[in-house]
Amino acid sequence: MIPVAVYKVIHIIGVAFVVGALGGMAVHAANGGTREASLTRRLTTATHGIGLLLILVAGFAMLARLPQPGHMGWVAGKLVVWLLLGGAAAVPYRRPQFARALFVIVPLLVGIAATLAITKPF
Repeated sequence: MIPVAVYKVIHIIGVAFVVGALGGMAVHAANGGTREASLTRRLTTATHGIGLLLILVAGFAMLARLPQPGHMGWVAGKLVVWLLLGGAAAVPYRRPQFARALFVIVPLLVGIAATLAITKPF
């Protein structure tokens, strides 16, 4: 059986991949780059997708190991954050004027997800 700590590390690696990929996309788009002109489009897109997969798999693996889950509303909140981070990859190139805003929004979303996981408020 894999220890929960391993899943936590995988989860955090996934978060780092997603944040790094979104940051790269946002910087490129904020500097006037387009999707077609991006030399790292495949890398950032793949990193974003792999990161989302790691977050999801490790998150559900940790969830399965929780003793008597009780109220699980916080999980729905984390899934909403996960969906928002997944959809955020479309923002920089479709709406370049919002690319800079991702530098504030993405860390705030990660902070919300972390707060939900740590406090399990509902």
